Amino acid sequence: MEYIATFFTHFGANQFCRTLKKINIKYRMMPVPRKLSSSCGTCVRFFSDDIEFSKNSDDIEGLYKIENDDYIAVFINE
Repeated sequence: MEYIATFFTHFGANQFCRTLKKINIKYRMMPVPRKLSSSCGTCVRFFSDDIEFSKNSDDIEGLYKIENDDYIAVFINE
């Protein structure tokens, strides 16, 4: 499955990329799509069947599943 994670800070996005790299998950850091909003403007697009690890990051603003060019909120951290 394909996901986009948005972040409160650019540092948080970088930390998340390090985590993905350690567990061998393909990812790409990129600007946040216009359909989504983010405090820092940077998001991480990644592919994974298990996203439980991502819910432990306090710096993730939102996690969205990508389906047919649409973004479905999995969880929002407020």
